Amino acid sequence: MRIGVPTEIKSHEYRVGMTPSGVRELTRAGHPVVVQTGAGSGAGIADAEYAAAGATLEPDVEALFSGSDLIVKVKEPQPVECARLREGQVLFTFLHLAADPAQARGLLKSGATAIAYETVTAPDGSLPLLTPMSEVAGRMSIQVGAHCLERAAGGRGVLLGGVPGTLPARVVVIGGGIAGSHAAEMAIGFGADVTIVDRALPRLRELAARFEGRAKTVYSTRDAIGELVTRADLVVGTVLVPGAATPKLVDRAMVRAMPNGSVVVDVAIDQGGCFETSRPTTHAEPTYVEEGVVHYCVTNMPGAVPRTSTFALTNATLPFVRRIAMMGVDSALEREPGLSTGLTVRRGEIVHPIVAEALGFSR
Repeated sequence: MRIGVPTEIKSHEYRVGMTPSGVRELTRAGHPVVVQTGAGSGAGIADAEYAAAGATLEPDVEALFSGSDLIVKVKEPQPVECARLREGQVLFTFLHLAADPAQARGLLKSGATAIAYETVTAPDGSLPLLTPMSEVAGRMSIQVGAHCLERAAGGRGVLLGGVPGTLPARVVVIGGGIAGSHAAEMAIGFGADVTIVDRALPRLRELAARFEGRAKTVYSTRDAIGELVTRADLVVGTVLVPGAATPKLVDRAMVRAMPNGSVVVDVAIDQGGCFETSRPTTHAEPTYVEEGVVHYCVTNMPGAVPRTSTFALTNATLPFVRRIAMMGVDSALEREPGLSTGLTVRRGEIVHPIVAEALGFSR
């Protein structure tokens, strides 16, 4: 199977779908890998490293797409990339289709088979390809939130951890999953006053034990969220419903009641976001102010730290790429139940039931 790795073209996306070590693994197994010239430069990976690992470098993206059986990317295909896909081809990448009907229509028209990283599952039900990016985004949410709280960035001028004689910032993390727990860990490290909200009591118990009293845990209800959010300096939304649009847990009235210059970071924006006032932004223009509150809603947060993110992501995706290349997509989907849960588009249909429901498409 011929594998193509194009340069990412989403705004300020610097990650790349494969590392040189991944190329070496695949080419040694007899699978040609074509990497677009310059694809790894944003992550600090030179073309010479790919060539030394056995990749063919291709400057022409049209030739790369047309000549590849399997396209391995990071972010969802942009409209021009959807137009390059063809019937019989396999696309393996993040899709987040529930919040992107235009992309869904493009993929359906292409006739390609699209497998989404974010819904591939492990035997224990976890999401092994989403996990590393959730870890990065969770940690970044506190880093960017702390910056946005600075007055020069539009915030209310609060230092996250405070100093002796002053109160630390109040940080609320909505969702206690992978991203949420990493956000809480970072906020605790900064010395903030941290509260984690989740609706799973077993998870709250785990987090309470893990953080040994350094973070408060609160069961998620509308009243609890409203009370906490309106007193917070920084709110991080990390709620995930795999494949589906994120529920709007924080409405406009709650945001309006927050202190002027407070900050929300919507890690869930890829799936539509969990704040009613959220709208997608880019690294070029990452923030906007709505109801007096600074909003950071970048849809590819880990793209800001592309070297860390590329290696973390490809460590997880490579085994699946190898199986698809070795078995062919049909056999891989049949023999790997976890991979089949990522199957989203096939033969012009949305075949993932949750995604289909979110988009209003019937199977």
